[in-house]
Amino acid sequence: MQLFGDFDNSYRDYGKAKFAILPVPYDKTSTWVKGADKGPDAFLEASFALENYDVETETEAYKAGIATLKPVLEDKTPELLCSAVERETAKLLSDGKFPIMIGGNHTCSIGSIRAMASQYKNLTILQLDAHSDLRPEYEGTELNHACVMYQAQKLCPITQVGIRSQCIEELPYVKKERTFYAHNIFDNNNWQSKAIDTLSENVYITIDLDVFDPSVLPSTGTPEPGGLTYYQVLHFLRSVIKERNVVGFDIVELCPNPTDKASDYLAARLAYQLMTYKLKVES
Repeated sequence: MQLFGDFDNSYRDYGKAKFAILPVPYDKTSTWVKGADKGPDAFLEASFALENYDVETETEAYKAGIATLKPVLEDKTPELLCSAVERETAKLLSDGKFPIMIGGNHTCSIGSIRAMASQYKNLTILQLDAHSDLRPEYEGTELNHACVMYQAQKLCPITQVGIRSQCIEELPYVKKERTFYAHNIFDNNNWQSKAIDTLSENVYITIDLDVFDPSVLPSTGTPEPGGLTYYQVLHFLRSVIKERNVVGFDIVELCPNPTDKASDYLAARLAYQLMTYKLKVES
């Protein structure tokens, strides 16, 4: 089984670890480029190239403990998949862990979001994504990766950042005051405080890697031009973690390219950096 990071096994012990990484190699509801089921392994493999010391915060987040769980392999139907992820995430919460789910495509996030909404009151789902994902149904299922935020909106408020592609059928479900389109935010940071103001006390973050411009991260199932840069995403999420209680996050839609590992590394680096920020605000 692939593990996260290159550090001593004493920091992987589930009982002592603060962070728990849940791989979900699921791709059956993807609608264009296939391969997101290979994302978790590529993510974990790339994590072994990370430096454990963070130059920005001058800390070593792995010392808080990072356990890697067995992957969720249920894939018979999206309903069963989402239920399995929900159960595993709920167990992590009951065990006092900070859950980090690694997809797989965005359908996987529905299970994590359900578990979070059951556990936390006053919760907002913060989505970073190129696509609204507000379709009530797509290709015969309400649990398609294009329906994730429609499902989330049934449970709690959502805030959407980086959006630059949506269909007209989604418009009735868009909350304009909580949607930060890429064409309005690409050349400034004025939007960041406004976005944070929409968030409640507790926040779960779902990151579809196509939020990044394809020049930054090309290895994703539905790349869209006009996306955000690495530091735009990083600095925004640093502020979110500082100003709100982030209770978990997921990173999905890595569709690895065997000849280009940069996207895999970015995904792993992003996860480790967010862990670092979480520990920094708690120290």
